[in-house]
Amino acid sequence: MSVIIPNQKKLDQTISNIKQAGKDKLHILADFDRTLTYSSVDGQKIPSIIAVLRNGQYLTSDYAKQAHTLFDKYHPIEIDPNIKLADKKLAMDTWWRTHKQLLIESGLNKNDIVEIIKDRNIKFRQGVNKFVDYLHTQNIPLLILSASGVGEAVPLYFQNAKQDYANIHYITNSLNWDDKGNAISIKEPIIHSLNKDETIVKNFPKIYKEIVNRKNVILLGDNLADIDMITGFDYDNLIKIGFLNYDDTKIKKQFLENFDIIIENDGDFESVNKLIMGLYK
Repeated sequence: MSVIIPNQKKLDQTISNIKQAGKDKLHILADFDRTLTYSSVDGQKIPSIIAVLRNGQYLTSDYAKQAHTLFDKYHPIEIDPNIKLADKKLAMDTWWRTHKQLLIESGLNKNDIVEIIKDRNIKFRQGVNKFVDYLHTQNIPLLILSASGVGEAVPLYFQNAKQDYANIHYITNSLNWDDKGNAISIKEPIIHSLNKDETIVKNFPKIYKEIVNRKNVILLGDNLADIDMITGFDYDNLIKIGFLNYDDTKIKKQFLENFDIIIENDGDFESVNKLIMGLYK
């Protein structure tokens, strides 16, 4: 694992400001897939919760083939730094909607989601359990904004880990279900990997009330677009931590320009825990 700090002086000043304000003024804003979880397990790339569903034998026999076709078409667009953001957003919206409709047509049931979150390929990074427990004991809100195609899986994953604490809040994609647990329609709005700037926390009043006066923020993501999770929030101090899961020179350059701390090589949460737990000794 490699940790890069592009501007140590700036980071030190921000840490000092956050520390002086006290823990009652702090909240954590995080992505889920490939941020709280590893992007690879046993050498195998695990792009997201939806990938586990796609690669498993949960739905109809032709689901996996169609889902892989969508992934092969749209994922290169998602990570290509040379494509304009507006064009990428349109492509991601099409991908998410097409895939959600495919899930419905392929017979997705809530029981499938229960099985997905038990899969060994969805794995918290080492140190995340400690991170979550610490935020709970200190009553620091953790807001998870996830573009997962089956957003219901995110809180279920925390429940399965016995860490679904009251200080954790979720903003995720959802589907509409019938009384037998079958997915029947898409629930708006669609949250995809590149429109988090449009998913403003103010649109979720109950969650917003919890964090509105906690104007110091530590943001965690694995994508440049994850920085946009902070859009619309009037913060005082912000530390952006990026998990760089791609070996790409141009993407790395963009991370260096936009994140305050960069964790390479699918690293663990040691540096994150050291930062947060060092604030309020």
